[in-house]
Amino acid sequence: MDPDAEPVLDLVAKAAPGYLSSLAARPVDDAAARVLLDDLGGPLPEEGLGALESVGELLRIGTGAATHSSGPRFLHLVVGGVTPAALAGDWVTSLLDQNAVLWSSSPLATTAETVALGWLKDLFGLPAEWGGVLTPSATFANLTGLACARHWWAARHGRDVAADGLGGLPAMPVLGGGYVHPSARKALQLLGCGRDTVRTHGDGRADPAAIERDLAALDGPAVLIATAGEVNAGDFDPIDELADLARRYGCWLHVDGAFGLFAALSPRTAHLLRGIERADSVAADGHKWLNVPYESGFAFVRDPRVLGETFGSWHAPYLLAGEVDYSRLGPESSRRARALPIWATLRAYGRAGYRELVERHLDLAAHLGRLVEAAPDLELLAPVRLCVVCFRYRPPGVPEEELDTLNAALGEALLADGRVYAGTTVYRGHTALRPAIVNWRTTEADVERLVDVARELGVRFVQDAG
Repeated sequence: MDPDAEPVLDLVAKAAPGYLSSLAARPVDDAAARVLLDDLGGPLPEEGLGALESVGELLRIGTGAATHSSGPRFLHLVVGGVTPAALAGDWVTSLLDQNAVLWSSSPLATTAETVALGWLKDLFGLPAEWGGVLTPSATFANLTGLACARHWWAARHGRDVAADGLGGLPAMPVLGGGYVHPSARKALQLLGCGRDTVRTHGDGRADPAAIERDLAALDGPAVLIATAGEVNAGDFDPIDELADLARRYGCWLHVDGAFGLFAALSPRTAHLLRGIERADSVAADGHKWLNVPYESGFAFVRDPRVLGETFGSWHAPYLLAGEVDYSRLGPESSRRARALPIWATLRAYGRAGYRELVERHLDLAAHLGRLVEAAPDLELLAPVRLCVVCFRYRPPGVPEEELDTLNAALGEALLADGRVYAGTTVYRGHTALRPAIVNWRTTEADVERLVDVARELGVRFVQDAG
């Protein structure tokens, strides 16, 4: 093994500024550079090449062939770019190499997580007394909240599901609207509750009246899922009305706020989350609008005791933790100190910095919506509510029945072209583009370029078809 880390770490440190400063000019994806991926392969070397040469190779391949999703024109999925403070905090995380599960394994990491969770609750306007835990993703955050819901629900049937499992219990009723995300369904799948058991009421936003009729017919407690920030158009379920139903019928209300929870930061959008403080659990994701690295989800639970009842009691004496034990509050045991990038970015930019970020993205999304409405060959399919803009290419003279095929091809062409990244979805039966603006680097010029490139490629398709 190499005895001296300094040269190889210096190599990465020197490469980083040039790469980061190039992101604004680079294409998001350079298909020609994928030939570099071949250099990753080959047989496992019998004798290693050493750290300096190997990391140099990785930098050469990675800076060329990576999808440059930290850049300003990656508008696909919902992916933020890592802030400078969060990136540096992530380097510190790897440098210190902490196991952030027990106080006894890392007082630093567990304290940073406790502080970061407190700051996040403050940022989102959630009560300080709620429990919380950092997770690897929004999927795991949903898993955490819904696992607590399952524990709560089973207890109302007289069962400790953590100790005794689900055997003999009826199916847990889960109700929501048409916006329930696949990550919530996946969480239910992993929990043994069934991916397809969710009873949806409404094709889009949840219909409280229909949900109430279903609840009135149930014999026993249920779990409600509200979506804060639907992925195709940024819409919200009526959280306040669902909270009323949860109180009236004794339900657990889980809110999936993967990126929509950040609407709380702006007075312009905070009303969309009205009632969230009455939820029982809330899930969100940091690599989206918080602009921190991946593996940075967070789950909050109204009653902190339920987290411990759901994930605790390992019967492993060597894991006795002392002051803090996050292994008993979430689904992981060994875990990296993912709180450090969150702590660093919140410390660096504060509430005002993140409010400015969210409001700038709201402005960019509104600007993109206006550009779409002004273009004769584009059609806005949903009001611009947050940071997602849903639209399609609709040139004059193309029959309605051909538009889905045309827009699917346009989406593939945008990704292959690589100048701007925005994929397609199906929204209310129409194939559409749905760029999401959550990257701190994105500017007006970037969203204007998306419109220009989409129309350019669209015209090319129509001409070729003609």
